[in-house]
Amino acid sequence: MRIAVLKEAAVHERRVPIVPDSVKRLGQKKIEVVVESGAGERALASDADYTKEGAKVEPGAAETIAAADAVMRLRVPTIEEVNGLKEGSTLFAPLLPLVNHELVKALAAKKVTAFAVDFIPRTTVAQMMDVLSSQATAAGYHAVVHAAGLLPRFFPMLITAAGTIAPATLLVLGAGVAGLSAIGTGKRLGARVEAFDVRKVVKEQVESLGAKFVEVDSDEDAQTAGGYAKEVSEAYKQKQADAIAKHVAKADAVICTALIPGKKAPVLVTDAMIAAMKPGSVIVDLAAEQGGNCEGSEAGKTVVKHGVSIVGAVDLPSNLAVHASQMWSRNMEKLLFHVSKDGALKIDDKDEITKGCLITHGGEIVQDRVKEAVAGGAT
Repeated sequence: MRIAVLKEAAVHERRVPIVPDSVKRLGQKKIEVVVESGAGERALASDADYTKEGAKVEPGAAETIAAADAVMRLRVPTIEEVNGLKEGSTLFAPLLPLVNHELVKALAAKKVTAFAVDFIPRTTVAQMMDVLSSQATAAGYHAVVHAAGLLPRFFPMLITAAGTIAPATLLVLGAGVAGLSAIGTGKRLGARVEAFDVRKVVKEQVESLGAKFVEVDSDEDAQTAGGYAKEVSEAYKQKQADAIAKHVAKADAVICTALIPGKKAPVLVTDAMIAAMKPGSVIVDLAAEQGGNCEGSEAGKTVVKHGVSIVGAVDLPSNLAVHASQMWSRNMEKLLFHVSKDGALKIDDKDEITKGCLITHGGEIVQDRVKEAVAGGAT
């Protein structure tokens, strides 16, 4: 099997899905790599670096695709990019298939075997392949570093000849992978850290990192069987809003990370809460592209409301292109090894991981949830 690594078209995307370090290990499993010239430059991986490890470099995307059996992408492909794939080829990419119905139809029409890397099951074995988790780690880290850079205050407590400076208070909303990364980074920078999550099971994880867990007085728990968050009742939402409002008001920086798979992000920070914050405070909303956890956040922009800077964060892992690419590449190594044998693609429809992320195959939509969503127009 030959894997094509293409240059991503998005202006701000610096990552690459396969780094030179992975090429040799893939080759040992009879998986060859063909790279579009310049694909790794923004992640500080030159064409020479790939060639040295055994990859073949082609001058453009069309030549790279023509020389390969499968294509590896970091971004959700466009319909035009799907149309440029070889019929019957294989694609590994984020697809957001529950909402991108036309994209899924186009993949099926092209008879592409499409693996949605954003649909990899949350299981112990699949953790090694989970790009959402690895990139969320980068996003959570960078969100705090960015907030610290914008905040007109120190993060740590300082004892100086000019007096003692109190530490900043950081509030993290959502204690998934990005949230836990943000908590750990905030603690390392010396902030006083608090965290909220609708899933009670994460309290121990939050406290193990040295943060205070913000609790809601309710017996309701919002964790799904897969470990993700789900929607809660209206009664819980009101108690949640009251608890969050108290902690937002005293926070110097807020990192928003709460997402519900396949749905619009829940609004956790209202305009009234923002108005109660200290002038100069910072909110970094990692859910901005899914509608935002913060009222008034705009994806890709930093706006100021009531004297508070609200960062509609997008592409944060791309700002850490070297290590974010390295993690993505290692995830893809494990996935490729899992779905191939002796260098050839092997589809095992009884395998939990394959069933979880294989979306189209042989001209058909084979993932049940996606098939139902496309048929019903549901999101």
